[in-house]
Amino acid sequence: MPKVTVIVPAYNAEQTIVATIASVQQQTYQDWELIVINDGSSDRTLELLKRIREPRMRVYHYSNAGVSVARNRGIALAQGELIAFLDADDLWSADKLELQAAALQQYPHAAVAYSWTYFMNATATTIHAAPGVWFEGDVYQQLLVRNFLYSGSNPLVRRDALVLVGGFEPTLTHGEDWELFVRLAAVVQFVVVPVGQVFYRQSSTSASAQVDLMEQRLLLVIDSVFSAAPPQFLSLKSHCLANLYQYLTGLHLAQATNLEDVQQAGKKLEIAVRLSPKILLNQTTQYFFVKWFLMQLFSPDITKKLRQFSTAYIMHFKLKQV
Repeated sequence: MPKVTVIVPAYNAEQTIVATIASVQQQTYQDWELIVINDGSSDRTLELLKRIREPRMRVYHYSNAGVSVARNRGIALAQGELIAFLDADDLWSADKLELQAAALQQYPHAAVAYSWTYFMNATATTIHAAPGVWFEGDVYQQLLVRNFLYSGSNPLVRRDALVLVGGFEPTLTHGEDWELFVRLAAVVQFVVVPVGQVFYRQSSTSASAQVDLMEQRLLLVIDSVFSAAPPQFLSLKSHCLANLYQYLTGLHLAQATNLEDVQQAGKKLEIAVRLSPKILLNQTTQYFFVKWFLMQLFSPDITKKLRQFSTAYIMHFKLKQV
């Protein structure tokens, strides 16, 4: 039986699925199986998967049910005692599984190993490192404030821990990874691999491109998470919400094509500051303020030219920046 199960949920991933699978095949740690959940793709995803020669890969087909259900289906099929998730548009460095598995072996009291993250654009031609963090052990409080793992493609998790918390919440389409990480942090310990190993892709078709929908759904997730939190942590909710609105500010600035978009960014930034005034001391908040101000002054053409500079910063945030 393999030591590690890698679960890849795939929905209309023809542009990236081959590279994603290749990043699993290129792992220096080779004791793995790969489960691909084809979540009702209507493009060439299945055709491309059939061309891949990999005896350790199994592909399962379902009607579209969303990423949370797809990952849970993979967990139910997994044979490994350690489970990793890799979204169909993300990539890993070759030593990702090796170093994370070693960390869990070295620290048997921990059930989740995570690494540092790089963010890349749709074509993987622009890559930026997220700030490294060192949170280990009981990380519940830190995760309530920000998702310092950034994506579901990051952690290696003991299967027993996933079973204990019940896997992903199947109704969630946004923030489902953060919500699971918080539930895990409430009952198990984390260990960090202080190396950039996860390449998280941001594109116009990703969930983060749907700003208004993301805001609505993440607000519901935050309410749910804090309704389950012990009373002593409830004061952190305003900080968490401020981080969300800072993130939404960056998304609006990065995707802005007209002054109305810029004005929406300003409104989100105002909410963030009102929720947590000390966020003004944060360098990213200051950057967003300057960018918002400049966009107010210049034409939409200048705005478009500046958009590329926002991308490096908004990629750093997914409910995460203090």
